[in-house]
Amino acid sequence: MRQSKSRFDVLGHLGSLRRYARSLTRDDTDAEDLVQEALMRAYERRSTFKPDRNVRNWLLSILHNVFIDRLRASRSETERNSRAAEMADTIAEPGQDHAVRLAQVRENFMSLPKEQRAALHLVAVEGLSYGEAAAALDIPVGTLMSRISRARAALRAMEETLGRRPPVDTHLRVVGGENESD
Repeated sequence: MRQSKSRFDVLGHLGSLRRYARSLTRDDTDAEDLVQEALMRAYERRSTFKPDRNVRNWLLSILHNVFIDRLRASRSETERNSRAAEMADTIAEPGQDHAVRLAQVRENFMSLPKEQRAALHLVAVEGLSYGEAAAALDIPVGTLMSRISRARAALRAMEETLGRRPPVDTHLRVVGGENESD
């Protein structure tokens, strides 16, 4: 009995759940609410968990389903995202090149359609295999691969359209390495 409880350890997966929830909701507060609701649903339905399943994938699947349920129940999500986007425009960009670049990549990622964003997040950020990600989203593997391909193509197109290619810094030199001339 004790062994089956250890396999149902959700605390070790909170980081993945929170990252995925932020990717879906685009809002830290909404993400925390989503994680809490998903954990409550998982706890209520823990008797349906099969010990031979992966707990992380099961939890991510529950989280995804809770998100979909919330979208169907309320369209106020769109209004909150609009307000968050308006607020983001008033924030000054950081001065560091890498922080600016990261903000640009994040902005492009968040502008992807939610289906493509969810698929790309599960595979690229969470490290799930295509099969695991497809199961979490309850879609065929081919559909997942198509969404990932379209997401990557859209990100590449955004990079080319906006001219946001990473800057090549040619004035840097290796210190303490073989290229040191001193």
